[in-house]
Amino acid sequence: MTPLRTLIVDDEALARSRMRTLLAECLAPAAVVSGEAANGEIALRQIAKLPLDLVLLDVHMPGLDGVELARMLRGRPGAPAVVFVTAFAAHAVTAFELEAVDYLTKPVRVERLQQALQKVARHLNDRRSPPAQEPQDVLLIQDRGRTERVPLSEVIYLKSEFKYLTVRTAERSHIFDGSLSDLEERYPKRFVRVHRNALVARNAIRALEKYDDGEDAEGWALRLDGIPEPVVVSRRQLPSVREVLKEPR
Repeated sequence: MTPLRTLIVDDEALARSRMRTLLAECLAPAAVVSGEAANGEIALRQIAKLPLDLVLLDVHMPGLDGVELARMLRGRPGAPAVVFVTAFAAHAVTAFELEAVDYLTKPVRVERLQQALQKVARHLNDRRSPPAQEPQDVLLIQDRGRTERVPLSEVIYLKSEFKYLTVRTAERSHIFDGSLSDLEERYPKRFVRVHRNALVARNAIRALEKYDDGEDAEGWALRLDGIPEPVVVSRRQLPSVREVLKEPR
């Protein structure tokens, strides 16, 4: 594990020297002292020019104190992690409001400092890691002893026929043993009811047009992206479909 590049900020030279000694005793992760500063102004200049992972920051210093320095660093892209080191435990709440990784009270013990370094290492690792992708919702299609995962993002419409649902994607149709009402309830932002027997993906709707299905010459149907066949819209669901057409895509 790469040692944490550390800046020690304390207005007392003896305290800085003791912290150097403690850091030298820490392992996994270890820390290397990249610089020291006796006040917040010097620390800011050091932070601007040094590649740093961590600032061990005293609270009470003349001029720019530790709290103000942490407030200036908060939210700054690439800013080092902050661990407060102070004799005053009353500042702990403020420290965590400023998103400090940890808070150490003097005199600092090497075991407690090691714990703080481990927290910093985890914090930096989490910050540098790409955000985890949320699992994609899928339908599990059973077909002749084979199970296929069909992402909901690929489903254009679902239609209830007899005891099963037809799941239509741009490539093909699947047979799914499920409930139309259940899917409508679970995914209201993805699908809209267009008929008592059909749900349509909101983002697949291209156009609403007059449609003669042989029974109702004044009927309506949807044209959908990715497939040639229209999907009939019932009179009851027509207002809801028109509202969806107004939504931005």
